[in-house]
Amino acid sequence: MSYTALYRKFRPDCFEDVKGQEHIVTTLKNQIKANRIGHAYLFCGTRGTGKTTVAKIFARAVNCESPVDGGPCGECQTCRAIAAGVSMNVIEIDAASNNGVDNIREIVDEVSYSPAEGKYKVYIIDEVHMLSIGAFNALLKTLEEPPSYVIFILATTEVHKIPITILSRCQRYDFHRITIDTITARLKELMEIEQIQVEEKALRYVAKTADGAMRDALSLLDQCIAFYFGQELTYDKVLNVLGAVDTEVFSRLLRHVVGQNVAGCIALLEEIIMQGRELSQFVIDFTWYLRNLLLIQSSDDIEDVIDVSSDNLTRLKEEAQMLESDALMRYIRIFSDLSGQIKYAAQKRILIEIALVKLCRPSMERDYESVLERVRAVEEKLEKGVIAISPGESAHGGGQEDGSAPDRESVVKNERPLLPKAVPEDIQAVAGQWAHIVAQTAMPMKQYLKDARLSLGDDSRLLLVVEDGLASDYFLKQEGHKELLEQILSEAVGKEINVAIQTVRGQEEFGQNYVDLTQVIHMDIIEEEE
Repeated sequence: MSYTALYRKFRPDCFEDVKGQEHIVTTLKNQIKANRIGHAYLFCGTRGTGKTTVAKIFARAVNCESPVDGGPCGECQTCRAIAAGVSMNVIEIDAASNNGVDNIREIVDEVSYSPAEGKYKVYIIDEVHMLSIGAFNALLKTLEEPPSYVIFILATTEVHKIPITILSRCQRYDFHRITIDTITARLKELMEIEQIQVEEKALRYVAKTADGAMRDALSLLDQCIAFYFGQELTYDKVLNVLGAVDTEVFSRLLRHVVGQNVAGCIALLEEIIMQGRELSQFVIDFTWYLRNLLLIQSSDDIEDVIDVSSDNLTRLKEEAQMLESDALMRYIRIFSDLSGQIKYAAQKRILIEIALVKLCRPSMERDYESVLERVRAVEEKLEKGVIAISPGESAHGGGQEDGSAPDRESVVKNERPLLPKAVPEDIQAVAGQWAHIVAQTAMPMKQYLKDARLSLGDDSRLLLVVEDGLASDYFLKQEGHKELLEQILSEAVGKEINVAIQTVRGQEEFGQNYVDLTQVIHMDIIEEEE
């Protein structure tokens, strides 16, 4: 006898074997027991969650000669005929290939004939969203008022494509994605029946990769078993078959990114490619890894949500301390964008390399999160005693004849000739808290402040430089907004702040004529001497 795939061999034949859809199973069983059976049902949900399986079990249950607790007995002649696919009472139609008006008209003509045996004629229309508009219209009247012996069960993965006139005539049941725990338990149970040794960690990874679909999980597991037939199926073997990457590799990659080690990132990507890993899956898995880090940063009691082993959890908690949340969200944003681009890309490797360079070099981007990360990197260097040295000066001799290091003032003068010699403490406080102040401001001022720059006027007053247009009109022409900004800044630093507004035509003009206080306040501004 030919081999039967696991998902076909272990397809549930009773309601009790359906996993993860208890809310639907209970309702259908109660309807059968109470004889409150509807005439039209709509089963919707992602692939592999049991829509067609439940429809077939329901068709057997409503026709069963001696139902047991609302489910089919499986022993009577009707149950056996339906299970074998030879019953004339259950008609299964694939709407993907039978989506025309004529196909539906055949159904409309057939429903006028009562069943030769059993109680109900059940029409299961799979992928019903593939029907044409004309076919839906042909089905509409019959679906609304079918004969008492006819039941329609419509199944779809894209319920939004079904006309509202059809939806309103059906009882709708949403099939949930099956949890990783439920899929893992079911796979473990089936492997015991098959007498195949599989590590629970391997089963759990298969369940996670299946993305809530039991059928996908069984198909993936079948593939892994076939590759290592006769051997114990381990976690590493599953990773090898599915082209996945171990989480330890993600940890190494993250540490390269945090250290801004572009060469290390590219070398690790080369290693992954040489192992034959699927690059699209790598991007998805690394994004998921970053998501776990963000969740750990956000909550202390998150172990049940992120679903990792205790060893991996310890490592994740350690890495979560290495990153600020805004930097982590920037990483997730870059890789989420990448996952949408890479699916149909011809040069996947190049796209990933560009993304890794972006992670390591925030200076390449001009968005708010990147600027914060650049400022943070400068602060870390200063804490370690690393300061900027002007061109022409060596790190050892400092450019002075006696070999001593240059003083702070000379470095500042060489690096930034436009930098003022003194910045008042209250303005330094505003610049140091600027990101926090902007984040707490309401729209639309918040957006204008994000695009603005802080500098220092000739009278040592805080200067807000905005682009000519909406932003300048908001602060200069609309009454009360400049005063509100001064109030917000004064409350933030505990001192009265007066703001001068200056307009520029673009960022290039700002860079030529002004110093951005938020970029230099922590590294090369000389405080006033008291």
